[in-house]
Amino acid sequence: MTSAPFVPGLELARLLHEEAVRPLLAAAHPGLRYAAALVGPGSEVLGLDTPRSTDHDWGPRLDLFLPAEDAARLRPALTRLFADRLPDTLRGRPTRYRTGDDPDGPVTPHVAVHDLTGWLTDRLGGPLGDLGPAEWLGFPQQRLAEVTGGAVLHDGTGELTAVRAALAWYPDQVWRHLLACQWQRIAQEEAFTGRCAEVGDELGSAVTAGRLVRDLMRLCLLLERRYAPYGKWLGSAFARLAVAPRLTPSLRGALAAGTYPERERHLCAAYETVAALHNATGLTPPVDPATRPYHSRPYRVLRADRFVRALAATVTDPLLRSRPLTGGVDQWVDSTDALTRPALLRARCSGGGP
Repeated sequence: MTSAPFVPGLELARLLHEEAVRPLLAAAHPGLRYAAALVGPGSEVLGLDTPRSTDHDWGPRLDLFLPAEDAARLRPALTRLFADRLPDTLRGRPTRYRTGDDPDGPVTPHVAVHDLTGWLTDRLGGPLGDLGPAEWLGFPQQRLAEVTGGAVLHDGTGELTAVRAALAWYPDQVWRHLLACQWQRIAQEEAFTGRCAEVGDELGSAVTAGRLVRDLMRLCLLLERRYAPYGKWLGSAFARLAVAPRLTPSLRGALAAGTYPERERHLCAAYETVAALHNATGLTPPVDPATRPYHSRPYRVLRADRFVRALAATVTDPLLRSRPLTGGVDQWVDSTDALTRPALLRARCSGGGP
């Protein structure tokens, strides 16, 4: 890290475009139609970068999107232009830096030149085309957050802006299906905290409570129409939700509880808060948000299956109605190595996978 004052990456990208990239393009390639943006991977795209982010693979950067024929023809010349003529620093940060761990690796300016179709294929696992429910279920939410997050600094073609608008949120039927699947995850495990504790397994009860807390957080992101980022930023993204101030004390309490009765009390408060949030969407007729006993067993739960059924009844799309309640890829895959291979996941969903 340098001693330069911290400037968020989104602001550095804006400055890089306005003070360096735009003037260079205007002089060397007048009339060039392009889009400039900060999108894709990186905490700065989500607006979550801090001074800690600057210790590696970080600095002023942006992405240029050109029509495919221009990108193929001009990429070498533009790469040389930026390598030769970008200022050495911007607000005290180098405009050329190494990526990766090789201390002797090449130092390059981070102004990447793409054609939009190729970039989207890389990020989402294939060209967009006419997206149906199966394609939507194959997109990891983190990748959708990367494509629709960040900032567009200039769009001379309008194509990038249009793509981001098209991917801004799920189609209504897909959204309802994903919500039903997320409630299903809760329905399947909500009784386990009590059952584990009943046989003296407080550790298992606590681990299950942690899983339920995570699923409730992701459910709230879905309910408030926000793509869930990967694990490092899940809590930060959740904290931005309107429901977070009301729900966070219950979630923290459930995680911190040392005994099952305390754990159950906090989880039940969380369930009722999220159930009320569901009812506020108007997606289904109101479902009683009160917790209740789990059959004749001495544990209190929401019986989240009631919300599953209510939502599933509103899904009319034939393909979605025919699928099991496993949902999108990041509702049934929890491997980073898999979630960073969107082509594999998209093919699995399109081919009738889980």
